Amino acid sequence: ATSVNQRGKIEKYARESLPMPPGAVICASGEELTDANQILDELVARRAALTPLGGAGHEMAGYKGYGYAATVEILCAALQGNKWGEELSDAYIEDGVKKRRPSSLGHFFIAINVESFTSLDEFQRTCGQILRDLRGSEKDPNAGGRIYTAGEPEHLAWVHRSNTGGTPVPKKLQEDMAQLRDNFPAKLQEKYRRLPFEK
Repeated sequence: ATSVNQRGKIEKYARESLPMPPGAVICASGEELTDANQILDELVARRAALTPLGGAGHEMAGYKGYGYAATVEILCAALQGNKWGEELSDAYIEDGVKKRRPSSLGHFFIAINVESFTSLDEFQRTCGQILRDLRGSEKDPNAGGRIYTAGEPEHLAWVHRSNTGGTPVPKKLQEDMAQLRDNFPAKLQEKYRRLPFEK
């Protein structure tokens, strides 16, 4: 996501009845929203927006995140003739009723031949040192834990869950999944008659 937070995190906060951290979402008047359920409704109604990396305004350099987001839209939409912005949302309101549609999401991939610039050994050595330096950086003494590099927390969670029986599914998400299954056509309902967390 090129925003401070992504929709999936908002849905998680809503399921857990927790407020969103301030600064992630603004309404049409520019005020910050923190009620996760309200945010989801306002996003569908196009009366709220996720703030770009850096947040709204100039104080925290939100314009940099805005520029980054625009670049991603150009690479993933304009370059491919795909949809962008609000058109990517799968949720919409028609005649006062919330509806969903398939999302047409574009992707952009780039392949770089490292050896066009430097040797593979040198590249790996430098990358390794950069990551070690980042993890070894002096930390905020008030922050708990350690410094992670990109993807490391997710990898550690994967290792932990692989060794402890899988990913825990919160009760509210279990209910949502069961309700979704119950609205499937009969053939799919038969296939997913019992979800892994159902006894």
